[in-house]
Amino acid sequence: MKRKIALFVVMLSVLLVLPASLEDDWSRLVKKMSNLITMIEDNYYQDVDHEEMAFSSIRGMLQTLDPHSYFLDPRQLMVMQEDYQGKYSGLGILIQKHDTRLVVISPIEGTPAYRLGIRSGDVISHINGESTENISSYDAMLILRGEKGTTVEITIIRAGLDKPIHLTIKREEIPLFSVPYAFLLNDDTGYIFIRNFAATTTQEFKEKMKTLVGQGMTKLILDMRGNTGGTFAESVKLSDEFLPKGKKIVSIRGRDSTFNREFAALSGKQYEDIPLVILINQGTASAPEIVSGAIKDNDRGLIVGEDSWGKGLVQTVFSLADNAAIALTTAKYYTPSGISIQRDYSSFEDYRYYRPEAPEEERQVGYTSGGRKVLGQGGISPDYTVTDDFKPLTSSLLLKGAFFGYARNFADRKTPLSKSAVFPGQGNGKTASSEQAIVFDGRFSVNDRILDDFKLYLLEEKIDFENGGFVVAVDQIRQWLGRELISSVYDDIELGIRFYMQRDGTVRKALDVMPEAENLLRSP
Repeated sequence: MKRKIALFVVMLSVLLVLPASLEDDWSRLVKKMSNLITMIEDNYYQDVDHEEMAFSSIRGMLQTLDPHSYFLDPRQLMVMQEDYQGKYSGLGILIQKHDTRLVVISPIEGTPAYRLGIRSGDVISHINGESTENISSYDAMLILRGEKGTTVEITIIRAGLDKPIHLTIKREEIPLFSVPYAFLLNDDTGYIFIRNFAATTTQEFKEKMKTLVGQGMTKLILDMRGNTGGTFAESVKLSDEFLPKGKKIVSIRGRDSTFNREFAALSGKQYEDIPLVILINQGTASAPEIVSGAIKDNDRGLIVGEDSWGKGLVQTVFSLADNAAIALTTAKYYTPSGISIQRDYSSFEDYRYYRPEAPEEERQVGYTSGGRKVLGQGGISPDYTVTDDFKPLTSSLLLKGAFFGYARNFADRKTPLSKSAVFPGQGNGKTASSEQAIVFDGRFSVNDRILDDFKLYLLEEKIDFENGGFVVAVDQIRQWLGRELISSVYDDIELGIRFYMQRDGTVRKALDVMPEAENLLRSP
């Protein structure tokens, strides 16, 4: 039976790209493929996995097209559908790999993991009896998710406990927010982070905006750094929130004219008058590039950060069989100025890793509504460039989970300095006994005493930080320590993110140029 399924899937995938002129050869092609599968099945030195053979053949075929046409096996299709729907079935925990340890960053309030007392800092050592030491956090996420009502067994190692904790947890429906953070950076400037574009993104955004406006927000910084895309329709809807009715957002054109469409803003009286700065970087791709291009080409706001990825291709998902599909590039999209931002992908390796820039004379030229020059074939270019420059030691400490681990120890009063710290709800820090204590309040900062305490932790954990790297990276180290300490001590990730963003170089540049964004609104 599996062999028949494999042959069917292979043949169906071939049909999708078979030119009409070859239809007469179809029966011969089917016979050759059937003979090939039979030959492999009869002569290979061990039993073959027919499903994997079929899936691999489809992946190989799509790799000859472009970098963004891809195959979705059952697990990948499940994750894509969950991301689109804004919910999934699972335990409700954020996880991250720290060296070989799979660490719980935070349980989501109200979920099965939260109700069972799983804590930030717990290490998941086994899932369904299998060690997590050699699997990625992505693969672990796929295993932990599953059909609603089914169970998964996990083993937790918790600092301070002699024995592991064994839990059997029933999966439930968990909300998967695409707009996880929104807060005021100062008295009148709001910050919103969009993680990806799902079916719920614009509605989530509007709810966050309503809250921030109620708190006094009159200006907005929209952060889409690291946002790798999502649904096309939501990028159009989000752009509409900022643009006057009738303003062009994006157009798409394909070889099949049925895909050709132009999209303009349909609504008015939303957030057309709020000064706007958008943050992007090299990890910003697809849907957020549509939003950034619409805002820039209409001179509606400013872009700060790095050149975005440069993905100007549109995919349509075609079902192949139960729980399998392909995302096939069916069109290109063009910004309101008429340019395509798609980078050259003739060399897949260069496209994925090296990002060589096309010579300016070979790039499309367009102009914003105010006459500013924009170039195609290279992503969205920022109006002001700020590079995300991670120091080598900062990256190393992040990969080892050093900031997170230290913060958890500090919050549990397991470091020398933390024993005298004044935590929220324990007084104002002005008593005689706490004059020299680290006080967590609105004036908190990462001082040299915290840095020295952190170094002791690194020595105990045998994490190398010498060779001059600490001095070079000290500003970033302060920023990350503040983020993790506040998140852990207050048990509130968003508070830690706010501390971090108030000191982030790209965000600070956005604040500096906000007056220019205000001037754009006053331009004719």
